[in-house]
Amino acid sequence: MTTTAHLGANGTGPVTGGPGAGREPGGRGRLRGLGWLVWRQHRLFFGLLLAAVVGGAAWCVVLRGRMAGFIASHHIDGCSLISLVPRCEGTQEAVTEFRGTYGWALQLAEMGLLLLPVLIGLFLGAPLIARELEAGTHQLVLTQSVGPLRWLAAKAALPALVVLSGVTALSAVFTWMWQAAGDEVSGAYWYSTTDFAVLGPVPVAYALLGLAVGVLAGLLLRRTVPTMGVTLGAMILAPFVLKQIRPYLMPIRTAEFGPEEAAQLPDNAWLVGQGHYTRSGAHLPDNVCDSFGDYESCLRARGVVGQYMDYQPASHHWPLAWIESGLVLAVVAVLTVIAFRVMRRRHG
Repeated sequence: MTTTAHLGANGTGPVTGGPGAGREPGGRGRLRGLGWLVWRQHRLFFGLLLAAVVGGAAWCVVLRGRMAGFIASHHIDGCSLISLVPRCEGTQEAVTEFRGTYGWALQLAEMGLLLLPVLIGLFLGAPLIARELEAGTHQLVLTQSVGPLRWLAAKAALPALVVLSGVTALSAVFTWMWQAAGDEVSGAYWYSTTDFAVLGPVPVAYALLGLAVGVLAGLLLRRTVPTMGVTLGAMILAPFVLKQIRPYLMPIRTAEFGPEEAAQLPDNAWLVGQGHYTRSGAHLPDNVCDSFGDYESCLRARGVVGQYMDYQPASHHWPLAWIESGLVLAVVAVLTVIAFRVMRRRHG
């Protein structure tokens, strides 16, 4: 007769039994068997994610080749519709044609990558734990030699690895494509809400955030549909909040223009504020004299001698992206720790 001593609540402890007690059917060890179970449960979503990555990457590769060819043949690299660059004189028609030909395809790729973290949170993160708790199927696993913390780790680790690999690959290919035509030529500037969120590490961080929010909400709510609602709300709120503080994650630069100078920044600079400056160096809001009948007299009375513009240069793009991604990943780490604490408290 064979007896088995179950592991403790934390997944550790002695295991005794016959020769096959430490193996799953088919010769799999328990950890491998648990990972295989997680894969089987979510193989449909993993397959769809893989298809999206492969299809999206192929789309970006083809699109990049076509856009780069158009830009090179029309000599419009770095040219916008209205540009101060001398070599871009007379290229407005070609830039307009480029945007009309490839703008929709670029926007389609952007929207796909923008929605991907939200879809990951809704259809992978939210039901990952909530569905198990709602149906009670977790009890079967926890009565075996698998502790609750080990079960949670296995449930979250494999999806996190798949998401990290897939979104990183797709984001890298999209960024490579965007670098051929982004900013001036396409009008898809790095600082726009859409483009900033889909370039470099940013979509990867938000995808992991969607997964972490879904797991924690599932543990707390124990119902799939409410968990999906909370996850959706969080994935809308988080980018909105970070968008408000994004301009201030790095020191803002200021450019001042005298009364005879044209107040204009480089095309790829991110304007975050503007107004007037006085002889004393004080900065006044741009609308300080809007309510006065004689606009020029109002400016003279206040001692205004020129205009200023606060901006983030294009060189700050990647530092800002990594800083924001770091903040999001810090939130992911906090949510993960809380999830394990909740699991330990409720299930020993």
